[in-house]
Amino acid sequence: MIDDATLKAARILVVDDQEANVRLLERILRQVGYVNVQGITDPRDVAGIVEVAPPDLILLDLLMPHLDGHEVLAQLRPHLKAEGYFPVLVLTADITGDAKQRALSGGAKDFLTKPFDATEVLLRIQNLLEARFLYQRVAGQNAVLEERVAERTRDLEEATFETLDRLARAAEYRDDETGQHTYRVGRLAATIARTLGLEASRIEMLGRAAPLHDVGKIGIPDRILLKPGKLTDEEFEVMKTHTTIGAGILEGSRFPLMQMAAEIARTHHERWDGRGFPLGLRGRRIRLESRIVSVADAFDAMTSDRPYRRALPQEEAWEILWGGAGSQWDEEVVEALTAALDRRVQEVVTHGDGATGGRGRQVAGDPRR
Repeated sequence: MIDDATLKAARILVVDDQEANVRLLERILRQVGYVNVQGITDPRDVAGIVEVAPPDLILLDLLMPHLDGHEVLAQLRPHLKAEGYFPVLVLTADITGDAKQRALSGGAKDFLTKPFDATEVLLRIQNLLEARFLYQRVAGQNAVLEERVAERTRDLEEATFETLDRLARAAEYRDDETGQHTYRVGRLAATIARTLGLEASRIEMLGRAAPLHDVGKIGIPDRILLKPGKLTDEEFEVMKTHTTIGAGILEGSRFPLMQMAAEIARTHHERWDGRGFPLGLRGRRIRLESRIVSVADAFDAMTSDRPYRRALPQEEAWEILWGGAGSQWDEEVVEALTAALDRRVQEVVTHGDGATGGRGRQVAGDPRR
Protein backbone atom coordinates (compact mmCIF):
# COMPACT_ATOMS: atom_id res chain seq x y z
CA MET A 1 0.00 0.00 0.00
CA ILE A 2 0.94 3.64 -0.39
CA ASP A 3 1.48 5.56 2.85
CA ASP A 4 -0.71 8.57 3.62
CA ALA A 5 2.19 11.05 3.51
CA THR A 6 3.00 10.07 -0.06
CA LEU A 7 -0.64 10.43 -1.10
CA LYS A 8 -1.03 13.82 0.53
CA ALA A 9 2.12 15.11 -1.17
CA ALA A 10 0.72 14.27 -4.62
CA ARG A 11 0.60 17.08 -7.16
CA ILE A 12 -3.03 17.71 -8.16
CA LEU A 13 -4.17 20.05 -10.93
CA VAL A 14 -7.79 21.30 -10.94
CA VAL A 15 -9.07 22.56 -14.32
CA ASP A 16 -12.49 24.24 -14.48
CA ASP A 17 -13.58 27.48 -16.15
CA GLN A 18 -15.75 28.32 -13.12
CA GLU A 19 -13.68 29.95 -10.37
CA ALA A 20 -16.13 28.82 -7.70
CA ASN A 21 -15.75 25.17 -8.69
CA VAL A 22 -11.96 25.45 -8.60
CA ARG A 23 -11.97 27.01 -5.14
CA LEU A 24 -14.42 24.38 -3.83
CA LEU A 25 -12.23 21.50 -4.94
CA GLU A 26 -9.10 23.19 -3.59
CA ARG A 27 -10.80 23.61 -0.18
CA ILE A 28 -12.05 20.01 -0.09
CA LEU A 29 -8.61 18.66 -0.91
CA ARG A 30 -6.68 20.87 1.49
CA GLN A 31 -9.06 20.09 4.36
CA VAL A 32 -8.02 16.42 4.26
CA GLY A 33 -4.32 17.20 3.96
CA TYR A 34 -3.45 17.50 0.26
CA VAL A 35 -0.75 20.20 0.12
CA ASN A 36 0.18 20.42 -3.57
CA VAL A 37 -3.04 21.54 -5.21
CA GLN A 38 -3.09 23.97 -8.13
CA GLY A 39 -6.28 25.35 -9.69
CA ILE A 40 -6.66 27.06 -13.08
CA THR A 41 -9.64 28.35 -15.07
CA ASP A 42 -8.07 28.51 -18.54
CA PRO A 43 -7.76 25.06 -20.16
CA ARG A 44 -5.21 26.44 -22.62
CA ASP A 45 -2.67 26.49 -19.78
CA VAL A 46 -2.86 22.75 -19.10
CA ALA A 47 -0.38 21.55 -21.72
CA GLY A 48 2.27 24.02 -20.58
CA ILE A 49 1.89 23.08 -16.92
CA VAL A 50 2.09 19.37 -17.69
CA GLU A 51 5.18 19.92 -19.82
CA VAL A 52 7.04 21.85 -17.10
CA ALA A 53 5.84 20.12 -13.91
CA PRO A 54 3.63 17.08 -14.58
CA PRO A 55 0.99 16.57 -11.87
CA ASP A 56 0.10 13.19 -10.43
CA LEU A 57 -3.62 13.73 -11.04
CA ILE A 58 -5.81 16.11 -13.07
CA LEU A 59 -9.39 16.95 -12.14
CA LEU A 60 -10.88 18.07 -15.45
CA ASP A 61 -14.14 19.75 -16.44
CA LEU A 62 -15.54 19.06 -19.92
CA LEU A 63 -17.70 22.06 -20.73
CA MET A 64 -15.22 24.94 -21.03
CA PRO A 65 -14.55 27.76 -23.52
CA HIS A 66 -11.48 27.92 -25.79
CA LEU A 67 -10.73 24.22 -25.24
CA ASP A 68 -13.25 21.73 -23.93
CA GLY A 69 -12.18 18.78 -21.80
CA HIS A 70 -12.06 16.41 -24.77
CA GLU A 71 -9.65 18.72 -26.59
CA VAL A 72 -7.48 18.95 -23.48
CA LEU A 73 -7.36 15.14 -23.32
CA ALA A 74 -6.34 15.06 -26.98
CA GLN A 75 -3.49 17.48 -26.24
CA LEU A 76 -2.37 15.33 -23.31
CA ARG A 77 -2.56 12.01 -25.17
CA PRO A 78 1.23 11.71 -25.88
CA HIS A 79 1.97 12.46 -22.21
CA LEU A 80 -0.69 10.03 -21.02
CA LYS A 81 0.93 7.27 -23.08
CA ALA A 82 4.48 8.17 -22.04
CA GLU A 83 3.66 8.17 -18.33
CA GLY A 84 2.15 4.70 -18.44
CA TYR A 85 -0.44 5.55 -15.77
CA PHE A 86 -1.37 9.24 -15.58
CA PRO A 87 -4.87 9.57 -14.05
CA VAL A 88 -7.40 12.15 -15.19
CA LEU A 89 -10.67 12.35 -13.26
CA VAL A 90 -13.42 14.06 -15.26
CA LEU A 91 -15.87 16.16 -13.21
CA THR A 92 -18.64 17.54 -15.44
CA ALA A 93 -22.24 18.62 -15.58
CA ASP A 94 -22.61 16.76 -18.90
CA ILE A 95 -24.50 13.65 -17.85
CA THR A 96 -24.89 12.11 -21.31
CA GLY A 97 -23.58 8.63 -21.95
CA ASP A 98 -21.76 9.86 -25.02
CA ALA A 99 -19.73 12.35 -22.95
CA LYS A 100 -18.68 9.64 -20.50
CA GLN A 101 -17.76 7.17 -23.24
CA ARG A 102 -15.83 9.80 -25.19
CA ALA A 103 -13.92 10.99 -22.11
CA LEU A 104 -12.91 7.50 -21.00
CA SER A 105 -11.88 6.45 -24.50
CA GLY A 106 -9.90 9.71 -24.77
CA GLY A 107 -7.67 8.81 -21.82
CA ALA A 108 -9.58 9.72 -18.67
CA LYS A 109 -9.34 7.11 -15.90
CA ASP A 110 -12.56 7.98 -14.07
CA PHE A 111 -15.74 10.02 -14.55
CA LEU A 112 -18.08 11.81 -12.11
CA THR A 113 -21.01 14.13 -12.78
CA LYS A 114 -21.82 17.40 -11.03
CA PRO A 115 -23.08 18.08 -8.50
CA PHE A 116 -20.70 15.60 -6.84
CA ASP A 117 -20.44 14.19 -3.37
CA ALA A 118 -17.23 15.37 -1.64
CA THR A 119 -16.62 12.03 0.07
CA GLU A 120 -16.96 10.14 -3.21
CA VAL A 121 -14.60 12.56 -4.96
CA LEU A 122 -11.98 12.09 -2.24
CA LEU A 123 -12.28 8.29 -2.44
CA ARG A 124 -11.96 8.34 -6.24
CA ILE A 125 -8.93 10.62 -5.96
CA GLN A 126 -7.30 8.37 -3.37
CA ASN A 127 -7.87 5.27 -5.52
CA LEU A 128 -6.42 6.92 -8.61
CA LEU A 129 -3.36 8.21 -6.75
CA GLU A 130 -2.71 4.83 -5.13
CA ALA A 131 -2.89 3.20 -8.57
CA ARG A 132 -0.44 5.78 -9.99
CA PHE A 133 2.10 5.40 -7.20
CA LEU A 134 1.88 1.61 -7.24
CA TYR A 135 2.44 1.67 -10.97
CA GLN A 136 5.49 3.90 -10.49
CA ARG A 137 6.81 1.60 -7.77
CA VAL A 138 6.46 -1.47 -9.98
CA ALA A 139 8.00 0.40 -12.90
CA GLY A 140 10.94 1.37 -10.70
CA GLN A 141 11.39 -2.21 -9.53
CA ASN A 142 11.23 -3.41 -13.12
CA ALA A 143 13.88 -0.87 -14.10
CA VAL A 144 16.13 -2.16 -11.32
CA LEU A 145 15.54 -5.76 -12.42
CA GLU A 146 16.21 -4.86 -16.05
CA GLU A 147 19.46 -3.16 -15.06
CA ARG A 148 20.49 -6.23 -13.07
CA VAL A 149 19.65 -8.47 -16.01
CA ALA A 150 21.58 -6.16 -18.35
CA GLU A 151 24.53 -6.17 -15.95
CA ARG A 152 24.42 -9.96 -15.73
CA THR A 153 24.21 -10.18 -19.51
CA ARG A 154 27.25 -7.90 -19.82
CA ASP A 155 29.13 -10.10 -17.36
CA LEU A 156 28.27 -13.22 -19.36
CA GLU A 157 29.30 -11.53 -22.60
CA GLU A 158 32.60 -10.46 -21.09
CA ALA A 159 33.17 -13.97 -19.77
CA THR A 160 32.40 -15.37 -23.22
CA PHE A 161 34.74 -12.92 -24.94
CA GLU A 162 37.48 -13.68 -22.42
CA THR A 163 37.05 -17.41 -23.01
CA LEU A 164 37.31 -16.90 -26.76
CA ASP A 165 40.38 -14.70 -26.31
CA ARG A 166 42.06 -17.33 -24.18
CA LEU A 167 41.18 -20.04 -26.69
CA ALA A 168 42.77 -18.00 -29.47
CA ARG A 169 45.80 -17.30 -27.28
CA ALA A 170 46.19 -20.99 -26.42
CA ALA A 171 46.45 -21.89 -30.08
CA GLU A 172 48.69 -18.96 -30.94
CA TYR A 173 51.20 -19.57 -28.15
CA ARG A 174 52.28 -22.73 -29.90
CA ASP A 175 54.04 -20.81 -32.69
CA ASP A 176 54.03 -17.23 -31.35
CA GLU A 177 55.56 -16.86 -27.88
CA THR A 178 54.01 -13.42 -27.39
CA GLY A 179 50.55 -14.59 -28.41
CA GLN A 180 49.95 -11.19 -30.01
CA HIS A 181 49.48 -12.24 -33.63
CA THR A 182 45.83 -13.12 -33.08
CA TYR A 183 45.09 -9.75 -31.49
CA ARG A 184 46.88 -7.85 -34.22
CA VAL A 185 44.93 -9.72 -36.87
CA GLY A 186 41.68 -8.90 -35.06
CA ARG A 187 42.51 -5.20 -34.85
CA LEU A 188 43.77 -5.06 -38.43
CA ALA A 189 40.73 -6.91 -39.77
CA ALA A 190 38.43 -4.45 -37.98
CA THR A 191 40.41 -1.55 -39.43
CA ILE A 192 40.07 -2.94 -42.96
CA ALA A 193 36.34 -3.53 -42.44
CA ARG A 194 35.91 0.04 -41.24
CA THR A 195 37.75 1.32 -44.31
CA LEU A 196 35.43 -0.74 -46.50
CA GLY A 197 32.44 0.94 -44.84
CA LEU A 198 30.94 -2.04 -43.02
CA GLU A 199 28.38 -1.30 -40.31
CA ALA A 200 29.65 -0.88 -36.76
CA SER A 201 28.09 -4.07 -35.35
CA ARG A 202 29.62 -6.18 -38.12
CA ILE A 203 33.03 -4.56 -37.56
CA GLU A 204 32.90 -5.28 -33.84
CA MET A 205 31.90 -8.89 -34.44
CA LEU A 206 34.71 -9.35 -36.95
CA GLY A 207 37.23 -7.87 -34.52
CA ARG A 208 36.24 -10.53 -31.99
CA ALA A 209 35.92 -13.44 -34.42
CA ALA A 210 39.14 -12.86 -36.40
CA PRO A 211 41.55 -13.82 -33.57
CA LEU A 212 40.11 -17.34 -33.70
CA HIS A 213 41.10 -17.87 -37.33
CA ASP A 214 43.97 -20.24 -36.46
CA VAL A 215 42.44 -22.00 -33.47
CA GLY A 216 42.67 -25.25 -35.45
CA LYS A 217 46.46 -25.19 -35.03
CA ILE A 218 45.74 -26.84 -31.68
CA GLY A 219 45.38 -30.05 -33.66
CA ILE A 220 48.61 -29.75 -35.69
CA PRO A 221 51.64 -31.71 -34.38
CA ASP A 222 54.59 -29.62 -33.17
CA ARG A 223 56.95 -31.37 -35.57
CA ILE A 224 55.00 -29.76 -38.41
CA LEU A 225 53.76 -26.55 -36.82
CA LEU A 226 57.18 -25.60 -35.45
CA LYS A 227 59.33 -27.01 -38.22
CA PRO A 228 61.89 -24.29 -39.10
CA GLY A 229 62.23 -25.25 -42.76
CA LYS A 230 59.99 -25.84 -45.74
CA LEU A 231 57.23 -28.39 -45.29
CA THR A 232 57.05 -31.51 -47.39
CA ASP A 233 53.95 -32.13 -49.47
CA GLU A 234 52.70 -34.59 -46.87
CA GLU A 235 53.37 -32.19 -44.02
CA PHE A 236 51.67 -29.37 -45.84
CA GLU A 237 48.54 -31.48 -46.29
CA VAL A 238 48.48 -31.96 -42.51
CA MET A 239 49.04 -28.22 -41.97
CA LYS A 240 46.08 -27.41 -44.21
CA THR A 241 43.76 -29.33 -41.91
CA HIS A 242 44.00 -26.58 -39.28
CA THR A 243 41.20 -24.85 -41.21
CA THR A 244 38.74 -27.73 -40.87
CA ILE A 245 39.87 -28.49 -37.32
CA GLY A 246 39.22 -24.89 -36.34
CA ALA A 247 35.83 -24.89 -38.03
CA GLY A 248 34.97 -28.13 -36.25
CA ILE A 249 35.80 -26.59 -32.89
CA LEU A 250 33.70 -23.48 -33.49
CA GLU A 251 30.78 -24.57 -35.66
CA GLY A 252 27.32 -25.60 -34.48
CA SER A 253 26.69 -22.54 -32.33
CA ARG A 254 23.46 -20.54 -32.54
CA PHE A 255 25.34 -17.30 -31.89
CA PRO A 256 26.30 -15.14 -34.91
CA LEU A 257 29.75 -14.41 -33.47
CA MET A 258 30.64 -18.09 -33.31
CA GLN A 259 29.11 -18.75 -36.71
CA MET A 260 31.30 -16.02 -38.22
CA ALA A 261 34.37 -17.32 -36.38
CA ALA A 262 33.76 -20.86 -37.66
CA GLU A 263 33.43 -19.67 -41.26
CA ILE A 264 36.58 -17.55 -40.98
CA ALA A 265 38.52 -20.48 -39.50
CA ARG A 266 37.39 -22.68 -42.38
CA THR A 267 37.90 -20.28 -45.30
CA HIS A 268 40.63 -17.75 -44.45
CA HIS A 269 43.06 -19.69 -46.66
CA GLU A 270 40.74 -19.72 -49.67
CA ARG A 271 42.08 -17.70 -52.63
CA TRP A 272 40.42 -15.19 -54.91
CA ASP A 273 41.40 -17.32 -57.93
CA GLY A 274 39.95 -20.52 -56.45
CA ARG A 275 43.29 -22.22 -55.77
CA GLY A 276 43.04 -22.06 -51.99
CA PHE A 277 41.99 -24.61 -49.41
CA PRO A 278 40.08 -26.46 -48.06
CA LEU A 279 37.10 -25.91 -50.41
CA GLY A 280 38.61 -24.22 -53.45
CA LEU A 281 36.14 -21.33 -53.26
CA ARG A 282 36.57 -18.49 -55.74
CA GLY A 283 36.01 -14.73 -55.61
CA ARG A 284 32.93 -13.46 -53.81
CA ARG A 285 31.85 -16.98 -52.92
CA ILE A 286 34.36 -16.54 -50.11
CA ARG A 287 32.77 -14.68 -47.22
CA LEU A 288 33.94 -11.06 -47.07
CA GLU A 289 35.08 -11.42 -43.45
CA SER A 290 37.27 -14.36 -44.49
CA ARG A 291 38.77 -12.33 -47.35
CA ILE A 292 39.53 -9.54 -44.91
CA VAL A 293 41.14 -11.87 -42.37
CA SER A 294 43.16 -13.51 -45.14
CA VAL A 295 44.79 -10.17 -45.98
CA ALA A 296 45.22 -9.10 -42.35
CA ASP A 297 46.68 -12.50 -41.41
CA ALA A 298 49.08 -12.49 -44.37
CA PHE A 299 50.33 -8.96 -43.75
CA ASP A 300 50.91 -9.52 -40.04
CA ALA A 301 52.49 -12.93 -40.58
CA MET A 302 54.92 -11.51 -43.14
CA THR A 303 55.91 -8.53 -41.00
CA SER A 304 56.31 -10.46 -37.70
CA ASP A 305 58.93 -12.96 -36.56
CA ARG A 306 57.76 -16.56 -36.75
CA PRO A 307 59.46 -19.77 -35.54
CA TYR A 308 60.23 -20.74 -39.13
CA ARG A 309 61.51 -17.35 -40.41
CA ARG A 310 62.30 -13.78 -39.51
CA ALA A 311 59.97 -10.92 -40.35
CA LEU A 312 60.16 -9.69 -43.93
CA PRO A 313 61.02 -6.05 -44.65
CA GLN A 314 57.91 -3.92 -45.09
CA GLU A 315 58.71 -3.26 -48.74
CA GLU A 316 58.95 -6.96 -49.52
CA ALA A 317 55.73 -7.70 -47.65
CA TRP A 318 53.88 -5.04 -49.64
CA GLU A 319 55.38 -6.40 -52.85
CA ILE A 320 54.09 -9.89 -52.10
CA LEU A 321 50.71 -8.61 -51.00
CA TRP A 322 50.13 -6.46 -54.06
CA GLY A 323 51.64 -9.14 -56.27
CA GLY A 324 48.89 -11.48 -55.11
CA ALA A 325 46.08 -8.92 -55.26
CA GLY A 326 43.45 -10.18 -57.67
CA SER A 327 44.81 -13.73 -57.59
CA GLN A 328 45.52 -14.83 -54.05
CA TRP A 329 43.67 -11.98 -52.33
CA ASP A 330 40.70 -9.77 -53.01
CA GLU A 331 42.25 -6.63 -54.55
CA GLU A 332 39.60 -4.41 -52.98
CA VAL A 333 40.59 -5.66 -49.54
CA VAL A 334 44.29 -5.09 -50.26
CA GLU A 335 43.41 -1.56 -51.36
CA ALA A 336 41.50 -1.04 -48.11
CA LEU A 337 44.52 -2.19 -46.09
CA THR A 338 46.71 0.19 -48.05
CA ALA A 339 44.35 3.07 -47.43
CA ALA A 340 43.98 2.14 -43.75
CA LEU A 341 47.73 2.13 -43.18
CA ASP A 342 48.22 5.16 -45.43
CA ARG A 343 51.01 3.45 -47.32
CA ARG A 344 52.30 4.68 -50.64
CA VAL A 345 52.96 1.49 -52.61
CA GLN A 346 52.61 2.68 -56.20
CA GLU A 347 56.24 1.80 -56.83
CA VAL A 348 55.45 -1.80 -55.88
CA VAL A 349 52.36 -2.07 -58.07
CA THR A 350 53.87 -2.43 -61.56
CA HIS A 351 50.97 -4.17 -63.26
CA GLY A 352 52.15 -6.05 -66.29
CA ASP A 353 55.90 -5.40 -66.35
CA GLY A 354 56.91 -8.43 -64.29
CA ALA A 355 59.14 -6.39 -61.99
CA THR A 356 57.46 -7.26 -58.72
CA GLY A 357 58.13 -10.96 -58.76
CA GLY A 358 55.19 -11.24 -56.39
CA ARG A 359 52.43 -12.85 -58.42
CA GLY A 360 52.00 -16.53 -57.73
CA ARG A 361 54.05 -16.44 -54.50
CA GLN A 362 52.36 -18.10 -51.53
CA VAL A 363 54.65 -17.16 -48.66
CA ALA A 364 51.91 -15.36 -46.75
CA GLY A 365 48.72 -17.18 -47.59
CA ASP A 366 49.97 -20.78 -47.40
CA PRO A 367 52.34 -21.38 -44.44
CA ARG A 368 55.92 -21.89 -45.68
CA ARG A 369 54.82 -22.80 -49.24
